[in-house]
Amino acid sequence: MTGQSKPARLSPWGSAVAGATGAVLANALVYPLDIVKTKIQVQVKSRKDTSSNTEATPHYESTLDAINKIFQDEGLTGLYNGINGALIGVASTNFAYFYWYSVVRALYIASGRGSNTPGTAVELSLGAVAGAIAQIFTIPVSVVTTRQQTQSKDDKKGLLETAREVVDGEDGWTGLWRGLKASLVLVVNPAITYGAYQRLKEVLFPGKNNLRPWEAFVLGAMSKALATLATQPLIVAKVGLQSKPPPSRQGKPFKGFIEVMQYIIEHEGTLSLFKGIGPQIVKGLLVQGLLMMTKERMELAFILLFAYLRKFKEEKLKRYAERAAATAKTNLPVTLK
Repeated sequence: MTGQSKPARLSPWGSAVAGATGAVLANALVYPLDIVKTKIQVQVKSRKDTSSNTEATPHYESTLDAINKIFQDEGLTGLYNGINGALIGVASTNFAYFYWYSVVRALYIASGRGSNTPGTAVELSLGAVAGAIAQIFTIPVSVVTTRQQTQSKDDKKGLLETAREVVDGEDGWTGLWRGLKASLVLVVNPAITYGAYQRLKEVLFPGKNNLRPWEAFVLGAMSKALATLATQPLIVAKVGLQSKPPPSRQGKPFKGFIEVMQYIIEHEGTLSLFKGIGPQIVKGLLVQGLLMMTKERMELAFILLFAYLRKFKEEKLKRYAERAAATAKTNLPVTLK
């Protein structure tokens, strides 16, 4: 099997299902880290005034501190608050991303404007286009999930109830698309991730289509770490946009991600734009590694399945043709079983 044959044998639909499956499994395994990084990213502790840090809004000093406090306050279920919406969002986002990435990549190659192995700049551009299309359709789930993850123990709501709360806010239905601008800018994250993955794969494993699980894991983790470091301030700003505003704003929501970043710098300092980067990177390393490892296996499984179905269909048609030829000699009616 060559590097040129794989795209033709696996449809965008197959690639999308493989990517979505890998993403759901990976995110389900490390979901508590997602809760922790979100809570750390939305907390605001003023350098001038610490009066807003009440017992109702505990301050988390680190990843382990957050896990311990959430577990003590809400039990094990607290570490999985909002997981249903999160996994729906992960599945839909990754399905849309991998589908459109496969489509735009195939269209680019078919256009004859480049080779069958696009360069790094082209891979980044294709990933950005796919990511933008995916975000437009899937960001409402992300908004609702972020709200669920930041709800207090006494204010927990279900997926639909939380969505209604967002719609009933001052932004109406458009509230479900809060943070869209930041999300569109953040398409550089998956673009960097998958662009780096493709480039590292070609450099470290030239001409190799099906990687071993550990190889795919390492490449996925390395590429995600690079993307996270480059885009963490925007990730923090997006979470701030999609969650409830801090108490000091008296319920006034942020208007854009630049305003969130200015608020964080004013109240906590520039380095706080990278708050939550610990669990963010750990989660990213595990999720991306597991995702790409699972996706590689799923893609191979789909290729084998499609090959088996194609062979089964060819054998069935061959048997039908032989039976038709035999019955033609005796003028018997042709039947297909």
